[in-house]
Amino acid sequence: MGSVRPGRCGRPGRPGRSRFAAGLRDVLTLVLLPLPLLAVTAPAAFAGGGTRRWFGGRGESVRAEAQAAKDAAAAAFYELDTAQRDLRISIETIVAVDSSSGARRAVSDFETLGRRIDEASHQYIGAVDAHDLDRDDLDASVAASARTELTRAKDELTKVKDELERFRQGLGPLLDKAETQLARLAPAVERARQTLLAASNALDAVRAAGLRADDLAARLAALAPELTKLNQGAGQHGVPETLQRADRVLRDAEAVRAEAERLPERAAEIDRRLVSLRTRAQALTTRSGQVEPILSELRRRFALACWEDLQRVPDQAGESVRQAETKLKEAQQARDEQHWPDATALLSTVRALLNNTDEAVSAAGDRLRRLNAVSKDPQQEIERTRFAIRDAQRLAMAGRQTPEPRHARPLDDSVARLDRAVSSLEGRHPDYWHFLTETEEVRSTVARVVAQIREERGQGA
Repeated sequence: MGSVRPGRCGRPGRPGRSRFAAGLRDVLTLVLLPLPLLAVTAPAAFAGGGTRRWFGGRGESVRAEAQAAKDAAAAAFYELDTAQRDLRISIETIVAVDSSSGARRAVSDFETLGRRIDEASHQYIGAVDAHDLDRDDLDASVAASARTELTRAKDELTKVKDELERFRQGLGPLLDKAETQLARLAPAVERARQTLLAASNALDAVRAAGLRADDLAARLAALAPELTKLNQGAGQHGVPETLQRADRVLRDAEAVRAEAERLPERAAEIDRRLVSLRTRAQALTTRSGQVEPILSELRRRFALACWEDLQRVPDQAGESVRQAETKLKEAQQARDEQHWPDATALLSTVRALLNNTDEAVSAAGDRLRRLNAVSKDPQQEIERTRFAIRDAQRLAMAGRQTPEPRHARPLDDSVARLDRAVSSLEGRHPDYWHFLTETEEVRSTVARVVAQIREERGQGA
């Protein structure tokens, strides 16, 4: 849908030159000529043969009105043409960025408006070509008809321009969005390039320090095709896709840069962890040797149920320490080969093995300590548990005549459970470990009831 210029449409004989252009030139010439020259030129018009040039009266007034109508139509035509050109730029901007249904509808509406513009333009050009207002023998009726047609053409051009203006105003949100994305395009691409350069420089610095960082180099090399597409530009790949690519390159390159800059510190941290875990494994080897004497005392002084689950702790501890030492050697090799992820994963495995061993070894000593304490004075454990129950009962009764059944029932059950645990201490070889686990369970149940009461009352406040 192109802009239409005035010309001699459909009339053979003078291609490339329109009466509109000639008329506009003559109008400008008449306006710009000095008055004395007009005074000299006018009488000379009568020197020709049988032509008749009429001045004065209604005829000259009608010619002037027709010429004014022609000038007004020309101005309206060029205003419409300029508005159409400006709007086409806006449409092209939207199309370059937006592929939504709204953008497609805007393009369709613009094409429809283009057809209206073509119709109005052809009406105007037809009116210009139909009447030569410069003819000496122009009749007043012809001039009046020309004025009418040119005025009608001008009105139609103005009407279409108003439609174009309303359409332009409706494009505001789409155009703002498109211009925003276009404004982001160049900075986004430049940031992606600069981040890639920073990542490359960081990788070079790491290699200069003697660290290979092969995985980071591979990740950076994988971004090369993306950089090529960024350099090819949005004209080939589209604005939205180019913006997404720039964001993706920026994110991935920034991750490589950050990891490269942390790599020396990461290597140093792995070295520290190797030393620390090796020392800890040696200490656990020593502590594991102390488990057997603890078990011997447990066997000698307490019932089978108090220590039976600890029987395999020495063997399990020794095996775990041996596995940890094997993994430490593998981690050291991975570090020497600069396989950083492998070294980190192996060290995490070593730590888990040593933590489990530490817990198992500590459990044997803790078991003996607690059993010694309760066997000397079980009353302390009993009172501790009863105090927790009574405190919960007071809370359940606070501000009430009777407690809520959902609170009272588990507290009553806890009282009965504690009584049974106390009764289990009677006899020659009481199961102190069962007693301790029962009192712990009672206190846990009571704590849950207390938390429930406080939560419910907090919500009702």
